[in-house]
Amino acid sequence: MNRSHWLDHTILWVGILFLLTPVWLLIASSTHSTQTILQEGLQFLPGSEGFAAYKTALTKATGFTDTATGYRMLLNSTIMGLGFAIGKILISMMAAYALVYFRIPFAGFLFWIIFSTLLLPLEVRIVPSYDVVSQLGLLNSYTGLIVPLIASATATFYFQQFYKTIPNELLEAAQLDNAGPFRFFFDILVPLSRTMIAAMFIIMFVVGWNQYLWPIMMTTEESYYTIIMGIKNILSVIRESRVPDFNVAFALVVLSLVPPVAVVIIFQRWFIQGLVESEK
Repeated sequence: MNRSHWLDHTILWVGILFLLTPVWLLIASSTHSTQTILQEGLQFLPGSEGFAAYKTALTKATGFTDTATGYRMLLNSTIMGLGFAIGKILISMMAAYALVYFRIPFAGFLFWIIFSTLLLPLEVRIVPSYDVVSQLGLLNSYTGLIVPLIASATATFYFQQFYKTIPNELLEAAQLDNAGPFRFFFDILVPLSRTMIAAMFIIMFVVGWNQYLWPIMMTTEESYYTIIMGIKNILSVIRESRVPDFNVAFALVVLSLVPPVAVVIIFQRWFIQGLVESEK
């Protein structure tokens, strides 16, 4: 190994340790009692409590109505992440397909209107969105949690740019084969877009999983609480002059990392291909 490779590997390992050390501190501290964490701070070595905090985090009902267990919050977050990812991909693919392959008047202008919505963060439109959802009676529902946020200008932009790179010969061949718009979309464009779909799925799933502001506005029933809201609720008892269950909160944080990491590991190969390669 020459000097440059030795230095590269050293920098790589320093970066890995820098990223993983906080996660390890959470895992190790979650195996200690709350009193130990309060008195001695975060722990680097595993404690004597084992994984008891994880069992408590998953099965103990919390909140005012005692309906929000860790299992329930993980399920809600999974539904929201999958709904976000699948909904955003479907709508973005259809919008990009219409913009690229159909003769829509002022298609370029419409695209830039869609693209300009990137300048409007959720905080700006959350009040009118909440008013619409409330009038439709969708509060405290998965539909109300997912549908108002599934339009994505970013995904539409990426799919539009991807479709523009597809050779016109494919469209001409499909027309000679009497393939209609639906057949061309599902039999040709969707298979060609699978790496891009995988890349978008990872990004959108993580975005949906980490949503906090919209669920806290939409839900008053604790059975719809997400895992991010559950972590906040455990730690918020500080305001009530009570000692939070730090080990349970740390266990819940570790559990909340598992599904997004699993999605990234499963789709890693397609994620890289979707961002930097083309299969056409």
